[in-house]
Amino acid sequence: MLTALAIVLVTVFALLASVHVYWALGGRIALVAAIPEVGGKPSFQPGAVITFAVACALFACAVLVAAVAGFVEVPGSSNVVQWCTFALALVLLLRAIGDFRLVGFFKRVRGSRFARLDSVIYSPLCLVLAVGVFTVAWHRGA
Repeated sequence: MLTALAIVLVTVFALLASVHVYWALGGRIALVAAIPEVGGKPSFQPGAVITFAVACALFACAVLVAAVAGFVEVPGSSNVVQWCTFALALVLLLRAIGDFRLVGFFKRVRGSRFARLDSVIYSPLCLVLAVGVFTVAWHRGA
C-alpha cells in the first residue's frame, strides 16, 4: 500500500513538472487558469526561466519522494532525506492553507477562473499531496 502511494506521488509530481516544462517551452493550454488574477488581470507574468525552475523543483520533489520510498538512491544520509521529505509535506500544507490573499483555502480574492480552480483542484491537491508525502516519510522511519 505504501509503495503504491509513493508511486502515485512520484507520478503526480512528474506530471506537474512536465506541464511546467510545456509552459516554459511556450505552451499556452491551461496557462491562464494557473496564474492568480486581481481585477481580471494576472497578478504576475512568470517567464520561461522561472517556469522551468518550478518544473525542476517539482521534479526534485518526485526524486525526493522516490528516495524516501527507497526507489532511488541519492547522496546524503537517509535521515536528511526523510527530514527534507517532512519539510516538503509542510511546504505543501502551507500552500494549501495559502497566503490569505490570492491562493489557498483562505484566500480573499475569489471569483476568477484561477480562484475557482484553486478552491476545487489546486489547494485540495496540495493538501492531499502533503498528507501523502508525510505518510511516506513517516513510514520510512518505522
